Amino acid sequence: MLTAAALTLAALTAQPDTGESRFLADSVQLTFAEDFVKAGESYFSHDGKLIVFQGVPVPADGEEPSPHYGMYVTSYTGSSVGSTWLISPGDSANTCGWFHPHDSSRLLFGSTLVPPSEENVPGYQRSSGRYSWAFPSEMEVIEQAIPSLDGFETNDIAPSIVFEKPGYTAECSYSPDGRHILYANVDETKSNELGRADADLWIYDTQTEQHTLIVEAEGYDGGPFFSPDGTWICYRSDRRGDNLLQLFVAELDFDESGAITGITREVQLTDNQHVNWAPFFHPSGDFLVYASSEVSHRNYEVFAIRFDENDPKPTTPVRVTYADGFDGLPVFNPDGTKMMWTAQRGDDTQWGGRASSQLWIADFDADAVRLALAEANATESAE
Repeated sequence: MLTAAALTLAALTAQPDTGESRFLADSVQLTFAEDFVKAGESYFSHDGKLIVFQGVPVPADGEEPSPHYGMYVTSYTGSSVGSTWLISPGDSANTCGWFHPHDSSRLLFGSTLVPPSEENVPGYQRSSGRYSWAFPSEMEVIEQAIPSLDGFETNDIAPSIVFEKPGYTAECSYSPDGRHILYANVDETKSNELGRADADLWIYDTQTEQHTLIVEAEGYDGGPFFSPDGTWICYRSDRRGDNLLQLFVAELDFDESGAITGITREVQLTDNQHVNWAPFFHPSGDFLVYASSEVSHRNYEVFAIRFDENDPKPTTPVRVTYADGFDGLPVFNPDGTKMMWTAQRGDDTQWGGRASSQLWIADFDADAVRLALAEANATESAE
């Protein structure tokens, strides 16, 4: 359990320029460097009362921080966060938590459950100056029961493996009806042939316990999420093999029983010389937000891009965040009135003096984003 002082929601000014203030208001910091060396990738429960996120805790004096994320859950009232609890096994690597859409006591995430092999350590590589993702083969999709945050300190319910597959299996999320689990799996044979991680997207049907491969392309496909109505998915892909991820959406195909059998069409939303990743649908379904290196590889920002299921196509995106350092992994609360994301802003610093990645949240004006997207694309059409 974290200190009460650190769990008080502080209204820290993000100091954005006028571009950001058009879309975001009252930005506040949710996690702090006194408790976490870094924190990120966070998601709301279906009722907006809980948040799951991954973090690296501040180590004891004289010890080094863990190279791997733990998975945490905290309560959220709309104006403050409550006690925060570690729910993943000690020394394990964890990623991509996701609440069941109808039952906040059930939580999915990817976990190795045990310490992963030493070669699977994420982080910035001095030789290349780029961030290296880890794909530990021990990673499986697991479910953790959360009977009550108040009693979680004494909870002895062990996490259960939802299913086991060879190779890294994670980046999981439920369909809006809770029937299907969307996930990424690294095919180790193809990865060895390519010389880089080759992840494909799969669907697991919790009713039939069948796995269906839905997106298979050379290179990494990952970070998938369902659209609000469950008929489309969004994801990132490295089809060119240049580590410049591009955004895709795909329309799902269903059989008479409601089972997902594949995709009917795939649409590429971005095709540029930037890293575009972590796409996420607004609850309205009118647009997606994502992180991009379009400004700079040292200054990722959140962008929004229009989505029309009747006419899905690449359109001009609009920049949402304006601050020095990383801004990414944007998500929304259930009604889309708040955006939560990971940012290197504020006064927190981590080990080595760099800006610390922590969770932030702000009031979000979806109508302003829709207007900006309409203006940007109307201007392009006129030209």
